[in-house]
Amino acid sequence: MSTPAAGAAILAPRRSSRFVAWVRAWRAGLVPFDEVADAVAGDEEHLVADAPGTWTDVPLGEALPTLAKLSPDEIRLVLPAPGDPRGLPGPGDFAGAALLAGEAVIAGALGLIPEVRVHTSGSGDTFETLLWRVYPLPANAPAASLTLPGAAEAEAELAAALADTTAALTRLDVAQWRPELAGALEALRRPDGTTDLPPGFDPRARRLFARAAVLDRVLALAGHAAPGGAINNYEAQQRDAALRPLTAACRQALVAACNAPLRP
Repeated sequence: MSTPAAGAAILAPRRSSRFVAWVRAWRAGLVPFDEVADAVAGDEEHLVADAPGTWTDVPLGEALPTLAKLSPDEIRLVLPAPGDPRGLPGPGDFAGAALLAGEAVIAGALGLIPEVRVHTSGSGDTFETLLWRVYPLPANAPAASLTLPGAAEAEAELAAALADTTAALTRLDVAQWRPELAGALEALRRPDGTTDLPPGFDPRARRLFARAAVLDRVLALAGHAAPGGAINNYEAQQRDAALRPLTAACRQALVAACNAPLRP
C-alpha cells in the first residue's frame, strides 16, 4: 500500500517543468490560452511578480500575455545545481536565484523563478501561494548550451544511472529507513496522468518526462534526513554519493523532455 509520502512523490512534478511544457504547447498553437494558467497551477494559487507592464503581483493568467510573441523554442527549462550551471545565461541576479531555487524558466529576454510563500491566517491555519518572480536577462546573454542532451541521450543516461544507483541504495538498505520509497519506486513502473505532458510532445519525450518526474520526487525522499535519526553521518554521506549521479541524470532528463521539439 502506498503511504501519503509516496503519494506526494507521485503527484508533485517540478513547477517549472509544467510551466515550460504548457506554455510551449500554447505558443505552438497546440493548446488554447485559456487552459494554460490552470494547467500550470493545478490546485495552487499562482501569482507573478515584476512582470513587464505591471505594478503589483498579478494572477498567472494576467501575466502570460507577456510571452505571447515568443516561439516555443524561446521558452525552456533549466535545472541548475552547484557545479552544474548548464543552461543558465551567465552570471547575474537571475543565475544566482536559479541556482538557489534549483529550477527556473527562460522565456525570451525574461527569466522566471518559482518561490513558495507560506501564509498564516488569523485563525492560525497555514497555506501556501506560488510566486513566479520575473527577472530581465542580460542583453548579451548567450543562447542555450548546445551540449545539453536530447531526449534519446538523456533517456539512455537516466536508465544507466538508475540501474547503478538502485544497486547502491540496495546495499545501503535505504528502504529500511525510508519505507515510503517502496511505493514511490513502484510508481516508476506505472506512471500516470499526473506526470503527463500537453499535446505536441512525442512518445519518447512523454515517456522520459513521466519517469523522470516521479523519480525526481523519489530522489527528494531518499535524500531527505531519515526520520528518528535512522542513519548516521557516514551512512548519509554514502547515500548522497550514491544519489548524486542519478540526481544529475534525472535533472537532465526533465530538461530534455520539456525542451524537446514539438509536433502538430
